[in-house]
Amino acid sequence: MLAVTVPAEREAPMYWRREFPGKPEQVRLVRAFAAHLLVDFPALDDVLLVLDELAVIAIRHTRAGEGGGRFTIDISMDVAGIIVYVTDQGGSGEPKLRNLAELAEGGRGLLTVDALAASWSWTGTPEGRTIRATFPRTDDEPSTAWCRPR
Repeated sequence: MLAVTVPAEREAPMYWRREFPGKPEQVRLVRAFAAHLLVDFPALDDVLLVLDELAVIAIRHTRAGEGGGRFTIDISMDVAGIIVYVTDQGGSGEPKLRNLAELAEGGRGLLTVDALAASWSWTGTPEGRTIRATFPRTDDEPSTAWCRPR
């Protein structure tokens, strides 16, 4: 009998999108949406906190938080890690890190994102923008332990 090894199949990347009304009570549902999808991801708490902050930014600082406004959450997962995207309806300002000395009661959202995500960036215009945050898989994690369809 001839034994032939078969290469392991690569895990297919996964992608989810959900739109939310631009209301503060939706932030809890954003976290629940991501937590359900990424239950075994080792940095789940960091991902959830970043999504929380990005959803709050969309609601408080863009037209997504105005009457009838909406924002979208996209989550991409593969063996390399997780990327989350929050797309809002734009506004007059641009996402930027604030100086800690300037902070009063608020303004820490992007500082939290910067501290927890491996990287973050944004693209867009005053009519709409997307903030992206990445969470790579660490080398000591099995590559397929959390990357499988549910």
